[in-house]
Amino acid sequence: MSRSIAVRLLYITALFGLLVPGTVSAANVCFKCHQQRLFQGKVVHKPVAAGKCSACHNPHVARFKGLLRLTEGQLCYSCHPKQAASFKQGFIHEPVHRGNCTACHDPHASGVKGLVRKDLARDCLKCHKKLPRKFKYTHEPYAKGQCLACHSPHNAGNPLLLKAAADTLCGTCHKARDLRQGHRNYPAPLKDCLTCHNPHGSNRPALVRNVLHKPYAQGCSSCHKPDKAKVSMAVCLKCHPDVKGQMLATHSHLARHKGNSCLNCHSPHAGDEKSLLKGREAQVCTSCHQDTMKKFRDSPYKHNNINKCSDCHEPHGSKKLAMLKGNGTEVCVRCHKDQGRFTHPIGPKILDPRTGHPLSCVTCHNPMGTDYKYHLVANGKEKLCILCHRTYL
Repeated sequence: MSRSIAVRLLYITALFGLLVPGTVSAANVCFKCHQQRLFQGKVVHKPVAAGKCSACHNPHVARFKGLLRLTEGQLCYSCHPKQAASFKQGFIHEPVHRGNCTACHDPHASGVKGLVRKDLARDCLKCHKKLPRKFKYTHEPYAKGQCLACHSPHNAGNPLLLKAAADTLCGTCHKARDLRQGHRNYPAPLKDCLTCHNPHGSNRPALVRNVLHKPYAQGCSSCHKPDKAKVSMAVCLKCHPDVKGQMLATHSHLARHKGNSCLNCHSPHAGDEKSLLKGREAQVCTSCHQDTMKKFRDSPYKHNNINKCSDCHEPHGSKKLAMLKGNGTEVCVRCHKDQGRFTHPIGPKILDPRTGHPLSCVTCHNPMGTDYKYHLVANGKEKLCILCHRTYL
Protein backbone atom coordinates (compact mmCIF):
# COMPACT_ATOMS: atom_id res chain seq x y z
CA MET A 1 0.00 0.00 0.00
CA SER A 2 1.44 3.38 -0.98
CA ARG A 3 2.14 6.01 1.64
CA SER A 4 -0.46 8.45 0.14
CA ILE A 5 -3.28 5.87 0.32
CA ALA A 6 -2.32 4.95 3.86
CA VAL A 7 -2.44 8.61 4.88
CA ARG A 8 -5.91 9.03 3.33
CA LEU A 9 -7.25 5.95 5.10
CA LEU A 10 -5.84 7.20 8.38
CA TYR A 11 -7.57 10.57 7.82
CA ILE A 12 -10.92 8.95 7.00
CA THR A 13 -10.66 6.69 10.04
CA ALA A 14 -9.89 9.65 12.24
CA LEU A 15 -12.78 11.62 10.79
CA PHE A 16 -15.48 8.94 10.52
CA GLY A 17 -14.23 5.69 11.99
CA LEU A 18 -14.70 6.62 15.64
CA LEU A 19 -18.09 8.20 15.07
CA VAL A 20 -21.18 6.15 15.76
CA PRO A 21 -23.71 6.62 12.92
CA GLY A 22 -26.71 8.57 14.12
CA THR A 23 -24.97 10.46 16.90
CA VAL A 24 -24.80 14.24 17.17
CA SER A 25 -21.03 13.98 16.71
CA ALA A 26 -21.52 12.25 13.36
CA ALA A 27 -24.01 14.91 12.27
CA ASN A 28 -21.62 17.66 13.33
CA VAL A 29 -19.05 16.28 10.91
CA CYS A 30 -21.63 16.71 8.11
CA PHE A 31 -22.44 20.23 9.27
CA LYS A 32 -18.83 21.28 8.80
CA CYS A 33 -19.56 21.46 5.08
CA HIS A 34 -23.37 21.43 4.84
CA GLN A 35 -25.03 24.54 6.24
CA GLN A 36 -26.93 23.68 9.39
CA ARG A 37 -29.73 26.15 8.58
CA LEU A 38 -30.85 23.82 5.77
CA PHE A 39 -31.81 21.28 8.42
CA GLN A 40 -33.81 23.62 10.62
CA GLY A 41 -37.53 24.35 10.48
CA LYS A 42 -40.81 23.96 12.32
CA VAL A 43 -41.01 20.38 11.06
CA VAL A 44 -37.80 18.31 11.04
CA HIS A 45 -37.52 14.87 9.44
CA LYS A 46 -36.94 12.28 12.20
CA PRO A 47 -33.61 10.95 10.88
CA VAL A 48 -32.31 14.52 10.68
CA ALA A 49 -33.50 15.36 14.20
CA ALA A 50 -31.70 12.25 15.47
CA GLY A 51 -28.52 13.17 13.60
CA LYS A 52 -28.82 10.07 11.39
CA CYS A 53 -27.55 11.49 8.10
CA SER A 54 -26.21 8.04 7.23
CA ALA A 55 -29.75 6.60 7.35
CA CYS A 56 -30.23 8.01 3.85
CA HIS A 57 -26.73 8.98 2.67
CA ASN A 58 -23.46 7.14 2.28
CA PRO A 59 -20.71 9.53 3.44
CA HIS A 60 -18.15 8.21 0.94
CA VAL A 61 -19.56 7.01 -2.36
CA ALA A 62 -22.92 5.93 -3.78
CA ARG A 63 -24.60 4.95 -7.04
CA PHE A 64 -27.30 7.58 -6.69
CA LYS A 65 -27.37 11.37 -6.83
CA GLY A 66 -26.94 13.08 -3.45
CA LEU A 67 -24.97 10.04 -2.20
CA LEU A 68 -28.29 8.33 -1.48
CA ARG A 69 -28.12 4.68 -0.43
CA LEU A 70 -31.07 3.77 -2.68
CA THR A 71 -33.19 5.49 -5.30
CA GLU A 72 -35.27 8.31 -3.87
CA GLY A 73 -38.53 6.35 -3.99
CA GLN A 74 -37.01 3.16 -2.55
CA LEU A 75 -35.44 5.13 0.27
CA CYS A 76 -38.66 6.89 1.27
CA TYR A 77 -40.79 3.75 1.02
CA SER A 78 -38.33 1.76 3.15
CA CYS A 79 -39.62 3.78 6.12
CA HIS A 80 -43.11 4.47 4.77
CA PRO A 81 -44.29 1.01 3.58
CA LYS A 82 -48.00 1.70 4.15
CA GLN A 83 -47.86 4.67 1.80
CA ALA A 84 -45.94 2.58 -0.75
CA ALA A 85 -48.80 0.06 -0.90
CA SER A 86 -51.51 2.73 -0.94
CA PHE A 87 -49.89 4.77 -3.71
CA LYS A 88 -50.11 1.86 -6.18
CA GLN A 89 -53.89 2.08 -6.35
CA GLY A 90 -56.13 4.16 -8.62
CA PHE A 91 -54.86 7.16 -10.58
CA ILE A 92 -51.40 8.16 -9.40
CA HIS A 93 -49.89 11.65 -9.31
CA GLU A 94 -46.94 11.76 -11.72
CA PRO A 95 -44.23 12.60 -9.11
CA VAL A 96 -45.48 9.70 -6.95
CA HIS A 97 -45.44 7.37 -9.96
CA ARG A 98 -41.80 8.34 -10.58
CA GLY A 99 -40.90 7.95 -6.90
CA ASN A 100 -39.91 11.62 -6.87
CA CYS A 101 -41.09 12.44 -3.34
CA THR A 102 -38.76 15.44 -3.04
CA ALA A 103 -40.63 17.22 -5.84
CA CYS A 104 -43.07 18.27 -3.12
CA HIS A 105 -41.41 17.32 0.18
CA ASP A 106 -38.17 18.54 1.76
CA PRO A 107 -36.33 15.46 3.09
CA HIS A 108 -34.63 17.43 5.86
CA ALA A 109 -36.83 20.16 7.34
CA SER A 110 -39.61 22.54 6.41
CA GLY A 111 -41.70 25.32 7.83
CA VAL A 112 -44.85 23.54 6.64
CA LYS A 113 -46.67 20.47 7.97
CA GLY A 114 -45.88 17.27 6.06
CA LEU A 115 -42.42 18.55 5.16
CA VAL A 116 -43.93 20.28 2.13
CA ARG A 117 -41.28 22.43 0.46
CA LYS A 118 -43.29 25.66 0.30
CA ASP A 119 -46.91 26.50 0.85
CA LEU A 120 -49.10 23.99 -0.98
CA ALA A 121 -50.40 26.34 -3.67
CA ARG A 122 -46.91 27.42 -4.73
CA ASP A 123 -45.78 23.80 -4.71
CA CYS A 124 -48.65 22.72 -6.99
CA LEU A 125 -48.32 25.62 -9.41
CA LYS A 126 -44.63 24.90 -9.79
CA CYS A 127 -45.65 22.01 -12.09
CA HIS A 128 -49.19 23.02 -13.07
CA LYS A 129 -48.01 26.13 -14.89
CA LYS A 130 -50.95 26.31 -17.30
CA LEU A 131 -53.28 27.25 -14.45
CA PRO A 132 -53.55 31.06 -14.27
CA ARG A 133 -52.45 32.57 -10.97
CA LYS A 134 -55.37 35.00 -11.03
CA PHE A 135 -58.87 35.17 -12.51
CA LYS A 136 -61.36 38.00 -12.54
CA TYR A 137 -63.60 35.68 -10.51
CA THR A 138 -61.73 33.10 -8.44
CA HIS A 139 -63.11 30.07 -6.60
CA GLU A 140 -62.47 30.62 -2.90
CA PRO A 141 -60.44 27.43 -2.23
CA TYR A 142 -58.19 28.21 -5.21
CA ALA A 143 -57.77 31.83 -4.11
CA LYS A 144 -56.66 30.62 -0.67
CA GLY A 145 -54.27 28.03 -2.10
CA GLN A 146 -56.36 25.17 -0.68
CA CYS A 147 -55.70 22.66 -3.47
CA LEU A 148 -56.18 19.77 -1.04
CA ALA A 149 -59.76 20.84 -0.36
CA CYS A 150 -60.65 19.02 -3.58
CA HIS A 151 -57.56 17.09 -4.70
CA SER A 152 -55.53 14.24 -3.26
CA PRO A 153 -51.79 14.92 -3.64
CA HIS A 154 -50.79 11.29 -4.13
CA ASN A 155 -53.52 9.16 -5.74
CA ALA A 156 -57.27 8.98 -6.15
CA GLY A 157 -60.05 7.03 -7.81
CA ASN A 158 -60.41 9.46 -10.74
CA PRO A 159 -58.02 11.00 -13.29
CA LEU A 160 -58.29 14.53 -11.85
CA LEU A 161 -57.11 13.23 -8.45
CA LEU A 162 -60.33 14.51 -6.88
CA LYS A 163 -61.14 13.28 -3.37
CA ALA A 164 -64.63 12.32 -4.56
CA ALA A 165 -66.75 12.62 -7.69
CA ALA A 166 -66.81 16.25 -8.84
CA ASP A 167 -70.53 16.71 -8.23
CA THR A 168 -70.24 15.22 -4.73
CA LEU A 169 -67.44 17.63 -3.92
CA CYS A 170 -69.46 20.60 -5.16
CA GLY A 171 -72.38 19.53 -2.99
CA THR A 172 -70.34 19.76 0.20
CA CYS A 173 -70.44 23.56 -0.07
CA HIS A 174 -73.21 24.35 -2.58
CA LYS A 175 -76.59 23.26 -1.20
CA ALA A 176 -79.76 22.60 -3.24
CA ARG A 177 -81.41 25.90 -2.32
CA ASP A 178 -78.38 27.90 -3.45
CA LEU A 179 -78.25 25.95 -6.71
CA ARG A 180 -81.85 26.75 -7.63
CA GLN A 181 -81.37 30.44 -6.88
CA GLY A 182 -78.15 30.51 -8.91
CA HIS A 183 -79.88 28.91 -11.90
CA ARG A 184 -82.81 31.34 -12.14
CA ASN A 185 -85.12 28.93 -10.29
CA TYR A 186 -84.74 26.25 -12.96
CA PRO A 187 -84.24 22.69 -11.61
CA ALA A 188 -80.49 22.33 -11.10
CA PRO A 189 -79.47 18.92 -9.79
CA LEU A 190 -75.87 18.39 -8.74
CA LYS A 191 -74.78 16.83 -12.00
CA ASP A 192 -72.03 17.70 -14.47
CA CYS A 193 -71.14 20.94 -12.65
CA LEU A 194 -67.76 21.07 -14.37
CA THR A 195 -69.26 21.12 -17.85
CA CYS A 196 -70.33 24.74 -17.27
CA HIS A 197 -68.21 25.96 -14.37
CA ASN A 198 -64.44 26.19 -14.04
CA PRO A 199 -63.57 24.95 -10.52
CA HIS A 200 -60.56 27.26 -10.25
CA GLY A 201 -61.80 30.53 -11.68
CA SER A 202 -63.10 32.38 -14.71
CA ASN A 203 -63.34 35.83 -16.22
CA ARG A 204 -67.13 35.41 -16.24
CA PRO A 205 -69.44 35.66 -13.22
CA ALA A 206 -70.44 32.42 -11.44
CA LEU A 207 -67.19 30.83 -12.71
CA VAL A 208 -68.91 30.09 -16.03
CA ARG A 209 -66.43 28.81 -18.62
CA ASN A 210 -65.19 31.03 -21.43
CA VAL A 211 -67.08 29.70 -24.50
CA LEU A 212 -70.84 30.26 -24.25
CA HIS A 213 -73.54 28.40 -26.14
CA LYS A 214 -75.56 31.06 -27.97
CA PRO A 215 -78.97 30.04 -26.52
CA TYR A 216 -77.47 30.04 -23.02
CA ALA A 217 -76.16 33.56 -23.51
CA GLN A 218 -79.64 34.67 -24.61
CA GLY A 219 -81.50 32.96 -21.79
CA CYS A 220 -82.45 29.48 -20.60
CA SER A 221 -85.97 29.55 -22.03
CA SER A 222 -84.68 28.88 -25.56
CA CYS A 223 -84.31 25.22 -24.61
CA HIS A 224 -85.81 24.74 -21.13
CA LYS A 225 -89.19 24.97 -19.47
CA PRO A 226 -89.10 26.00 -15.80
CA ASP A 227 -90.87 22.81 -14.72
CA LYS A 228 -88.76 20.50 -16.86
CA ALA A 229 -84.98 20.32 -16.66
CA LYS A 230 -84.19 17.61 -19.22
CA VAL A 231 -84.32 18.29 -22.94
CA SER A 232 -84.21 15.80 -25.81
CA MET A 233 -81.81 15.55 -28.71
CA ALA A 234 -84.50 17.08 -30.91
CA VAL A 235 -83.90 20.43 -29.20
CA CYS A 236 -80.23 20.32 -30.23
CA LEU A 237 -80.89 19.21 -33.80
CA LYS A 238 -83.44 21.97 -34.31
CA CYS A 239 -80.53 24.44 -34.44
CA HIS A 240 -77.93 22.04 -35.86
CA PRO A 241 -79.52 20.49 -39.00
CA ASP A 242 -76.08 19.79 -40.54
CA VAL A 243 -75.28 17.49 -37.63
CA LYS A 244 -78.63 15.75 -38.06
CA GLY A 245 -77.68 14.92 -41.64
CA GLN A 246 -74.34 13.48 -40.56
CA MET A 247 -75.96 11.36 -37.86
CA LEU A 248 -78.26 9.79 -40.45
CA ALA A 249 -75.29 8.73 -42.62
CA THR A 250 -74.46 5.07 -43.28
CA HIS A 251 -71.83 4.97 -40.53
CA SER A 252 -72.91 7.04 -37.55
CA HIS A 253 -71.59 7.49 -34.07
CA LEU A 254 -72.91 4.84 -31.68
CA ALA A 255 -73.58 7.54 -29.09
CA ARG A 256 -76.63 8.74 -31.03
CA HIS A 257 -78.44 5.57 -29.96
CA LYS A 258 -78.14 6.39 -26.24
CA GLY A 259 -80.79 9.04 -25.61
CA ASN A 260 -79.67 12.66 -25.58
CA SER A 261 -76.24 11.75 -26.86
CA CYS A 262 -75.13 15.31 -27.66
CA LEU A 263 -74.36 15.69 -23.95
CA ASN A 264 -72.03 12.69 -24.02
CA CYS A 265 -69.43 14.91 -25.69
CA HIS A 266 -70.68 18.51 -25.50
CA SER A 267 -71.62 20.90 -22.74
CA PRO A 268 -75.01 22.48 -23.48
CA HIS A 269 -74.20 25.76 -21.77
CA ALA A 270 -70.52 26.72 -21.61
CA GLY A 271 -67.04 25.29 -21.91
CA ASP A 272 -63.38 26.08 -22.46
CA GLU A 273 -62.96 24.03 -25.64
CA LYS A 274 -63.97 24.57 -29.26
CA SER A 275 -67.45 23.24 -30.13
CA LEU A 276 -68.22 23.19 -26.40
CA LEU A 277 -66.49 19.83 -25.99
CA LYS A 278 -66.37 18.59 -22.41
CA GLY A 279 -62.58 18.36 -22.58
CA ARG A 280 -59.72 18.22 -25.05
CA GLU A 281 -60.76 16.34 -28.18
CA ALA A 282 -58.59 13.29 -27.52
CA GLN A 283 -59.82 13.06 -23.92
CA VAL A 284 -63.46 13.11 -25.01
CA CYS A 285 -62.94 10.45 -27.68
CA THR A 286 -60.79 8.11 -25.58
CA SER A 287 -63.22 8.22 -22.67
CA CYS A 288 -65.09 5.61 -24.77
CA HIS A 289 -62.36 4.42 -27.15
CA GLN A 290 -60.05 3.23 -24.39
CA ASP A 291 -58.70 0.34 -26.47
CA THR A 292 -57.44 2.84 -29.06
CA MET A 293 -55.84 4.95 -26.35
CA LYS A 294 -54.10 1.90 -24.87
CA LYS A 295 -52.73 0.88 -28.27
CA PHE A 296 -51.49 4.41 -28.91
CA ARG A 297 -49.92 4.71 -25.46
CA ASP A 298 -48.16 1.33 -25.58
CA SER A 299 -46.92 1.43 -29.20
CA PRO A 300 -43.44 2.77 -30.02
CA TYR A 301 -44.52 4.02 -33.48
CA LYS A 302 -47.71 6.06 -33.95
CA HIS A 303 -49.03 8.91 -36.03
CA ASN A 304 -47.97 12.36 -34.85
CA ASN A 305 -51.37 14.07 -34.76
CA ILE A 306 -53.28 11.17 -33.22
CA ASN A 307 -54.71 13.59 -30.62
CA LYS A 308 -56.71 15.36 -33.36
CA CYS A 309 -59.26 12.65 -34.10
CA SER A 310 -61.45 14.97 -36.18
CA ASP A 311 -58.62 15.57 -38.69
CA CYS A 312 -59.45 12.15 -40.15
CA HIS A 313 -62.86 11.23 -38.70
CA GLU A 314 -66.28 12.84 -38.81
CA PRO A 315 -67.39 12.88 -35.17
CA HIS A 316 -71.11 12.50 -35.91
CA GLY A 317 -71.32 10.28 -38.98
CA SER A 318 -70.02 9.58 -42.46
CA LYS A 319 -70.70 7.53 -45.58
CA LYS A 320 -67.23 6.04 -45.20
CA LEU A 321 -66.04 3.16 -43.02
CA ALA A 322 -64.85 4.13 -39.53
CA MET A 323 -66.57 7.51 -40.04
CA LEU A 324 -63.59 8.71 -42.07
CA LYS A 325 -63.76 12.02 -43.95
CA GLY A 326 -62.93 10.16 -47.17
CA ASN A 327 -61.79 6.70 -48.18
CA GLY A 328 -58.58 5.60 -46.48
CA THR A 329 -56.32 6.79 -49.28
CA GLU A 330 -58.00 10.19 -49.72
CA VAL A 331 -57.63 11.02 -46.03
CA CYS A 332 -53.95 10.09 -45.93
CA VAL A 333 -52.78 11.88 -49.09
CA ARG A 334 -54.18 15.19 -47.86
CA CYS A 335 -51.04 15.39 -45.74
CA HIS A 336 -48.79 12.72 -47.30
CA LYS A 337 -48.79 14.17 -50.82
CA ASP A 338 -45.44 12.66 -51.86
CA GLN A 339 -46.51 9.21 -50.71
CA GLY A 340 -49.65 9.61 -52.82
CA ARG A 341 -47.67 8.52 -55.89
CA PHE A 342 -48.05 4.81 -55.21
CA THR A 343 -46.05 2.04 -56.82
CA HIS A 344 -48.20 -0.71 -55.33
CA PRO A 345 -51.61 -1.16 -57.02
CA ILE A 346 -54.19 0.44 -54.81
CA GLY A 347 -57.77 1.62 -55.08
CA PRO A 348 -61.37 0.39 -55.17
CA LYS A 349 -60.73 -2.32 -57.79
CA ILE A 350 -57.80 -3.91 -55.92
CA LEU A 351 -59.15 -6.05 -53.08
CA ASP A 352 -57.45 -7.37 -49.98
CA PRO A 353 -57.78 -11.18 -50.27
CA ARG A 354 -58.18 -11.49 -46.50
CA THR A 355 -61.08 -9.06 -46.04
CA GLY A 356 -62.50 -8.37 -49.49
CA HIS A 357 -62.12 -4.63 -48.86
CA PRO A 358 -60.26 -2.35 -51.31
CA LEU A 359 -56.55 -1.92 -50.65
CA SER A 360 -55.70 1.38 -49.01
CA CYS A 361 -52.98 2.89 -46.87
CA VAL A 362 -54.29 1.18 -43.73
CA THR A 363 -53.85 -2.24 -45.36
CA CYS A 364 -50.14 -1.93 -44.59
CA HIS A 365 -50.03 0.94 -42.09
CA ASN A 366 -51.80 1.42 -38.77
CA PRO A 367 -51.83 5.10 -37.75
CA MET A 368 -53.03 4.27 -34.23
CA GLY A 369 -49.74 2.59 -33.36
CA THR A 370 -47.58 -0.44 -34.15
CA ASP A 371 -44.32 -2.03 -33.06
CA TYR A 372 -42.66 -1.26 -36.40
CA LYS A 373 -41.23 1.77 -38.20
CA TYR A 374 -43.43 3.65 -40.67
CA HIS A 375 -46.48 2.36 -38.74
CA LEU A 376 -46.26 -0.95 -40.64
CA VAL A 377 -48.59 -3.72 -39.49
CA ALA A 378 -45.85 -6.35 -39.81
CA ASN A 379 -42.06 -6.38 -39.63
CA GLY A 380 -40.01 -6.41 -42.81
CA LYS A 381 -40.95 -6.75 -46.47
CA GLU A 382 -41.20 -10.53 -46.31
CA LYS A 383 -43.61 -10.68 -43.38
CA LEU A 384 -45.58 -7.66 -44.54
CA CYS A 385 -46.00 -8.75 -48.15
CA ILE A 386 -46.87 -12.38 -47.48
CA LEU A 387 -49.88 -11.29 -45.47
CA CYS A 388 -51.54 -11.07 -48.91
CA HIS A 389 -49.14 -12.79 -51.29
CA ARG A 390 -49.49 -16.28 -49.83
CA THR A 391 -48.79 -18.02 -53.16
CA TYR A 392 -45.17 -16.81 -53.08
CA LEU A 393 -44.37 -18.70 -49.88
